Amino acid sequence: MEKLEQIFAFINEKAEHYEQTNNLTYLESVLNTLEDVLDHKNEWAGEGASKEEIRKAIQLAILKGMRKASQPNHQMTPDTLGLLVGYFVEQFFEEKLKDSPISILDPAVGTGNLLITVMNMLDGKTFATGIEVDETLIRLAADTAELTQQPIMLYHQDALQKMLVDPVDAVVCDLPVGYYPNEEVALDYELCASEGMSYAHHLFIEQSLNYAKEGAYLFFLVPSNLFESEQSKDLHKYLKKHAWIQAVIQLPDGIFANKVLEKSILILQKQSKDLRAPREVLLAKVPNMSNKQALAAFFDKVQVWKEEK
Repeated sequence: MEKLEQIFAFINEKAEHYEQTNNLTYLESVLNTLEDVLDHKNEWAGEGASKEEIRKAIQLAILKGMRKASQPNHQMTPDTLGLLVGYFVEQFFEEKLKDSPISILDPAVGTGNLLITVMNMLDGKTFATGIEVDETLIRLAADTAELTQQPIMLYHQDALQKMLVDPVDAVVCDLPVGYYPNEEVALDYELCASEGMSYAHHLFIEQSLNYAKEGAYLFFLVPSNLFESEQSKDLHKYLKKHAWIQAVIQLPDGIFANKVLEKSILILQKQSKDLRAPREVLLAKVPNMSNKQALAAFFDKVQVWKEEK
């Protein structure tokens, strides 16, 4: 913990100096601080730290910046959720990871926190691609990837337009929720709404499947009411045609301040003629993370399902 605090204190001190002397936001100042380190203008406080200590220290500084100047698209996936997604990636790829690394895509990578959390958990067994439309966020993701020495190729673009990405083994994504403004691009999707604007989170699911290999697994953080919305019938129909639902995992009570913001983990597998659908979809709820006994029972349930699927 001491090392994490040292790195955060270093970033915070430099960023506050930038903020005061250059009329920048705190978040922009964090970005300048990280880029100075990478340009060897500052001696780095992270020497000898683990990749997780570096990621967490940068995350704390970014969170401080986001709280000081709240923007709707500037949000970060909490560590608890990143670690849960990483656990499921590890479980679904357990056999494959013994032989070779896997390729991962995050089409809404943001600051890279979710993707890098997963990559740190599977350290040395992954290489990844991230797509992000916001320039500040993708620069923060690039700096964090470089400082944690994780192999991520990043593209600054709208992920719902055509991408230069080879099909991947896995997709992880905290789906952007809301309506997609570019109706012309939405017309290219099966999940384009027949009336009005299309849901961006539905289009991201379809685009992710477009760039996934046959049999690939996709791990999404989705709104808890995903299958109850006005466009959910179309989503059901689309998924039945292209994917198998492997699991729907409810997240612990109390993680989300507002019920409207509650999310679940949806795990899909892209259909393949060489594979079959699971006998049973895993439906489970993650207990309170501080309840060790209940948490152990939850992980046992996942293992039993995995052995029987």
